[in-house]
Amino acid sequence: MRQLRERTIDAQGVVGTTAAAAGAATRPGGRRVSVNVAESPLGWLRARGMIDARQFEAGERLRGDYETAMLGPRVTMRWAPRVDGGGVGGGGAGADPGTVQIAAKRRFDAAVAAAGPGLADVLWRVVCAGEGLPVAEKALGWPARAGRVVLTLALDRVAGHYGLR
Repeated sequence: MRQLRERTIDAQGVVGTTAAAAGAATRPGGRRVSVNVAESPLGWLRARGMIDARQFEAGERLRGDYETAMLGPRVTMRWAPRVDGGGVGGGGAGADPGTVQIAAKRRFDAAVAAAGPGLADVLWRVVCAGEGLPVAEKALGWPARAGRVVLTLALDRVAGHYGLR
């Protein structure tokens, strides 16, 4: 599904909000671009051949464990899972939703630990939080285009942890 929004991009490749789009043409090095907000940063990298299928699968498994464990921020109250196991986590018949959530948290923690402390930051920011690489690089204080190398190393380690070939 495509959900295109107009954004600005500065000379360093950092994407701004639509409110900043109005002044993009007046800033030196700034321009307007259309962004598919429904596409994850990991999907964007895969579509452009910057990560391979194994790395993409490892990132999707990590994100799946992150979401199943319900580790993301909450805006509203947390609804109780369904008693029949058909609620959050998709545990199926006989699976306790709390057990499914705890197992996903353990898998997530083990995968992040397998990536290592120096690689876990960019891995979490891009895969789980959905930040673009330029935004993650800037937040971590890294030089431009260094994040992709570190992210691919982290995804390789996570793929090895998950046993992907």
